[in-house]
Amino acid sequence: MKKVTTYLVGVTALLVLSCLPAWAQFSISGRVSDADGGILPGAAIAVEGTYKGTYADASGAFRLTNLKPGSLQLRVSLLGYEPVLQAVELNRDAEIAVSLTKTAVAIDEVVVSATRANQKSAIAYTNVSARDLNKQNLGQDIPLLLNFTPSLVTTSDAGAGVGYTGFRIRGSDATRINVTVNGIPYNDAESQGTFWVNMPDLASSVSSIQIQRGVGTSTNGAGAFGASVNVQTNSFEKNPYGEVDVSGGSFNTLKTTVKAGSGLLNNHFVVDARLSRIVSDGFVDRASSNLKSFYLSGGWYGKKSFVRLNVFSGTEKTYQSWNGIPESLLKTNRTYNSYTYDNEVDNYQQDHYQLISSHELSRNWRLNASLHYTQGRGYYEQYRADNELADYGLPSIVIRDSTISRTDLIRRRWLDNDFYGAVFSLDYNSFGKLTAHIGGGWNQYRGKHYGEVIWARFASTGNIRHRYYDNDATKTDFNLYGKAYYQFTSKLNAFVDLQVRTVGYSFLGFDNQLRNVQQDANLSFFNPKAGITYALNDRSTVYVSYGVGHREPNRNDYTQSTPASRPKAEALNDWEAGYKLQTQRLAFSANLYYMKYKNELILTGQLNDVGAQNRVNVPNSYRVGIELEAGTALAKNLRWNVNATFSQNKVKTFTEFLDNYDTGEQKVNQYANTDIAFAPNTIVGSQLLYTPAKGLEIGLLSKYVGKQYLDNTSNENRQLEAYFVNDLRFIYTVKPKGMNELSFSFLLNNVLSELYESNGYTFSYISEGKTVTENFYYPQAGRNFLAGVRMKF
Repeated sequence: MKKVTTYLVGVTALLVLSCLPAWAQFSISGRVSDADGGILPGAAIAVEGTYKGTYADASGAFRLTNLKPGSLQLRVSLLGYEPVLQAVELNRDAEIAVSLTKTAVAIDEVVVSATRANQKSAIAYTNVSARDLNKQNLGQDIPLLLNFTPSLVTTSDAGAGVGYTGFRIRGSDATRINVTVNGIPYNDAESQGTFWVNMPDLASSVSSIQIQRGVGTSTNGAGAFGASVNVQTNSFEKNPYGEVDVSGGSFNTLKTTVKAGSGLLNNHFVVDARLSRIVSDGFVDRASSNLKSFYLSGGWYGKKSFVRLNVFSGTEKTYQSWNGIPESLLKTNRTYNSYTYDNEVDNYQQDHYQLISSHELSRNWRLNASLHYTQGRGYYEQYRADNELADYGLPSIVIRDSTISRTDLIRRRWLDNDFYGAVFSLDYNSFGKLTAHIGGGWNQYRGKHYGEVIWARFASTGNIRHRYYDNDATKTDFNLYGKAYYQFTSKLNAFVDLQVRTVGYSFLGFDNQLRNVQQDANLSFFNPKAGITYALNDRSTVYVSYGVGHREPNRNDYTQSTPASRPKAEALNDWEAGYKLQTQRLAFSANLYYMKYKNELILTGQLNDVGAQNRVNVPNSYRVGIELEAGTALAKNLRWNVNATFSQNKVKTFTEFLDNYDTGEQKVNQYANTDIAFAPNTIVGSQLLYTPAKGLEIGLLSKYVGKQYLDNTSNENRQLEAYFVNDLRFIYTVKPKGMNELSFSFLLNNVLSELYESNGYTFSYISEGKTVTENFYYPQAGRNFLAGVRMKF
């Protein structure tokens, strides 16, 4: 622990010292315009190889100060225009003019511009490029590839980062994080979770990911209660390409990816394709994964419009390791899996179809419209010992004077679902002071839930594939938003973002007489957001924003309650304030946040009127913290990217209900100002990158996560211990004859073999006059490795 404390002190000292400016001698000022001489506000101007950069103001003007003398290159870019790299010999103050040419064809990035944050959004966000993803993409899932972004904590059921993986951001779990792919909702409509295992190796077809922390900007789909993750798949590639990736390592992990693109054919057409397979035995016993996927995209591109059809699919077969490991076995058998039936698997396929289009209506107006359809189908299979026949709608078996009411059996629980709809945005750019977007979407989900008994030791009157329940559901989600950015002065910008969202849900649930009947729930939400950004100078900016978010209860909250006990929707008020600094050798930001929840849904152990331990609303809870980020060039060949989050996450009043098996009642315990479950007060990520020779990068990747509680009681006996994990990464890249790039990667995970658990759960009860607590954990792998080779043509 002493090493970790020293590390945290060092990180904090760096982040404080990084606020000190690096003074230089000269400045560059200029103006950005188009080929016709029209001004281009918002163009990004960056000094290549440094952290220095700024944006053109409402008149297209920019200014960079405190620059060291010598030769440098300015990169000037703007969405929809070809980027320009301009050399400048700086031995005095310089003034330049930059002209950008409109791209010959429309580009994919315009589709997500309405839902992505930018430098004027006054919120905390992180952009992750395909280049950054590729450094880690050796077989692990997207959550692991994003592990070193701010306020993010990852977990893996199998312990090795393949199969069922997930993350929390600011302590918020997957059901509270909005995920879109090309602006199209991805969260499961009923549970509101995100199952990355259903999109194996999607990272190999991603051009960029943006993570917005907090309420963020208005997006399509589920409400953002902790963050939004906006994924953009393959972008337009003008030249043909091919790529083969092969990697493997510990736990018999093997990833094979082949992808290719046609480039621009006949000045209009492009085709991109990918085929992937990932297998792994997992760290936990029998926690194997067999994942297959493909991505196929074809597009027509014109000067002002494009239409692209994306078809991608994933199939997964994973052996279940959902139960975790009892606390009593952590020290003796960290790979324990309670499931022993040889086909205890989750078997699921998900197919996605996206028709995406963008049309320039005039110089100022652009319309983006997309249609989508997702089909999912599959089951998980379970061996069940000594289950009651009555639970499966089967009568007891009477043989002479014996009655058989229980049996061993194998069941499958199926989910067949369809999700379809349309999303759009109408974008306006005055190329002056005003930028605006009107957008929204209509989406409908139809889910068929049913169970089958495929074998039973005593089958009663059932046949093979005896269906013992059916439960269909329909959910309709509609949202409409309008957002505008206005540049009041060269330094002051403001934005307003207004969203209306309605949710209609039809499902099979209990009525007040405890009968299972079809029911409906309809909700309407208004989510306003606003903020201002002020440029102190060309190096530093401050911002402040306020946003409101709402989120509906999920499927189980409805189906396991009656209208009388049904929980309310959750509400969030989010205040954000930040400071950003960019110099030639340093990029630094600090973001303060205060997220105040009303009616947050949590488990308390209380039984409702149908006997279910459903989630209940707590009146007041909050998350408050500061997020610090710094990227600095310590030397010519040594860079350090580091982030740290320090927070408090509290439930003001919490009531725990414990089943008392001695009396048949529940004991009530009252708590005040306790920690929210799974919300560490400290999260630190670090990437120390050393380039000792051309093409060679060595990275020390470190992650510290403070202790987390398994429930909301702040009970020290129900917690995940803090952990500090270090990885080593080696990447060597050459450009041999006949090949665009040949890259070798080696990733040594958990170098020091830290014994840690990244997730878990707990439950307590009273028996024989004593309170018994049972904790279960998901241990992560010790020292393990992945190695790969990437060939680009």
